Amino acid sequence: MSATPSVTVPLPALFVSHGAPLFALDAGTTGPALTQWGSSLRAQHPGLRGIVVMSPHWMARSVQVMTGPQPATWHDFGGFPPALYELQYPAPGSPALAQEVLALLQAAGVAAGGDAARPFDHGAWVPLMHLFPQADVPVVQVALPVGAGPAEVYALGAALRSLRSQGVLVVGSGSMTHNLAEFFGGAREPAPYVVAFSRWIEDALARRDLPALLNYRSQAPHAARAHPTEDHFLPLFFALGAAGDDLHANYLSREVMYSMLAMDAFALEPVH
Repeated sequence: MSATPSVTVPLPALFVSHGAPLFALDAGTTGPALTQWGSSLRAQHPGLRGIVVMSPHWMARSVQVMTGPQPATWHDFGGFPPALYELQYPAPGSPALAQEVLALLQAAGVAAGGDAARPFDHGAWVPLMHLFPQADVPVVQVALPVGAGPAEVYALGAALRSLRSQGVLVVGSGSMTHNLAEFFGGAREPAPYVVAFSRWIEDALARRDLPALLNYRSQAPHAARAHPTEDHFLPLFFALGAAGDDLHANYLSREVMYSMLAMDAFALEPVH
């Protein structure tokens, strides 16, 4: 007689703001908070077997899934200090997990394909350097489809929700605010609109008000200024979809860098 399968406690879903590429070196308070959380997660979930992450720095005409066994670290930016280009994040890929992701997406009616040559872009490897510095957990990226809106991205996360009960961490990596036209560098006070937008999102999460979040563009204060384009906000909905009803947001960071780049990060956990 076979043993009864052990019930796996679902992992949380995670949203991280990956900031500017320099976040890899200039960790602020967010980097250490992510490291501490990642260490705690591994202690609570020793069966962690993989990470599935969506970053706005991989956009494709249709949904694509990284299938390579050892993705390269791509320094997909220019004009930064040489030390940044020397960093590597040698985490393995997972062709097996990628096939699980593809099967779940296809079962949900999503036409998805595999990309065996895709490297890790900085939207994936920069926050993962802080979360799991050992780079020993297999990582699979999912492309953000061009033209998708919040509801479509939420559905992609929802299609992968069951992975959380199978030892997989689902991560949306984006930015709570992302108006790079206002990037001037230097340490300055957080811009008032950045705080207003970020705390509106936090309040909507606390209310578990998914309709308001999905319609943030028309309801959140300063939404168009916080996100002149939606790409860096859409990974939030990937995490929300994977979380489902587990919408208690455990905030890891509310830091603001360079006055306009909100670094909010939170785990979406079961409501106790």
